[in-house]
Amino acid sequence: MRTIHCINNISKCGTDLFTDEYTMTDSFDQAQGVLVRSGSMHDLEMPKSLLAIARAGAGVNNIPLDSCAEKGIVVFNTPGANANGVKELVLAGLFLASRDVVGGIQWCQGIKDDPNIAKTVEKGKKDFAGCEIKGKKLGVIGLGAIGAEVANAAAALGMEVYGYDPFISVNAAWMLSRDVKHITSVDSIYEECDYITLHVPLMDATKGMVNEETIGKMKDGVVVLNFARDLLVNDDAMAAALESGKVSRYVTDFPNPKSVNMKGAIAIPHLGASTEESEDNCAKMAVKELMDYLENGNIRNSVNFPACDMGVCRMASRVAVFHKNIPNMIGQVTGTLAAAGVNISDMTNKSKDKFAYTLLDLENAVDDSVIEKLSSIDGVCRVRVVK
Repeated sequence: MRTIHCINNISKCGTDLFTDEYTMTDSFDQAQGVLVRSGSMHDLEMPKSLLAIARAGAGVNNIPLDSCAEKGIVVFNTPGANANGVKELVLAGLFLASRDVVGGIQWCQGIKDDPNIAKTVEKGKKDFAGCEIKGKKLGVIGLGAIGAEVANAAAALGMEVYGYDPFISVNAAWMLSRDVKHITSVDSIYEECDYITLHVPLMDATKGMVNEETIGKMKDGVVVLNFARDLLVNDDAMAAALESGKVSRYVTDFPNPKSVNMKGAIAIPHLGASTEESEDNCAKMAVKELMDYLENGNIRNSVNFPACDMGVCRMASRVAVFHKNIPNMIGQVTGTLAAAGVNISDMTNKSKDKFAYTLLDLENAVDDSVIEKLSSIDGVCRVRVVK
């Protein structure tokens, strides 16, 4: 029986996919698999039983990725499962920033007791008129699942769309509309676009990427939208830019004590993926990834280990070896099996940054002594008998 623990509430559409071979546990310390949304795991002591964590969402800054990799714990996310929900809110952000709908609504509430409100509205509406987005230039920084959908939708609405992503995948490139102009320098977006929307992960290289220097390169009156991660934008620099009018609007899905008090900011309460459909899609995708890994050792959409898929094992045994991405690891693993008289039927080795993953189908089962010898190889993080 495989044990699963949910740190956050996970949509029943996902957890209903578990078969009778799985049981839900309230104890984190006994879990083999964990499902999580936004709950922080940085202060948790990972139990030895834990094999995998599936994040029902895209961002994984709430999970200690490196320490999990060191322990051979695979961390999955669900890229694209919530893309449509976020895309729709980004489009709403574009409209809210272009036409002062929020200010207009607030003004109407303030005069709701005016018996001549219809005439008052006709006189005062010019203060909230705004402009149309058709024909304006939109810069999309990051062309992953969400960024690509935003770019395509904006192009369909008649915007002139520029996309920047130095690490764009082949799949994402194929999904982009031919009307989206692929830009090789992010400075071109800063300098030319009327609207800029961020769709990149939070890393050392992207933290505070919108700052005093980059804002200085932007057009006067630019609109900046952030539905990716709060810390991509330097709050002090943005507050100063809004105050001076350099930035006309800042739309953020991440309210904090600074952003909610910025002049010209529109703070939305982290609604990007908070739709019933997005939560269901993320839960189903996370559960499927977790089940395929626990049952077959296959890795899909991991953020700390490479992708690897050998289907369902038809041989006597399948063994997974997590190890450092250093020379002679494969030779040591196969040599250990050969010395034990174990023949390898099929094998896949993949690497990702500092770590690698080797999956082996064997013609005969291995005993504990062979597993111990594999585990004792310098550079091996974990050995798991899948079957």
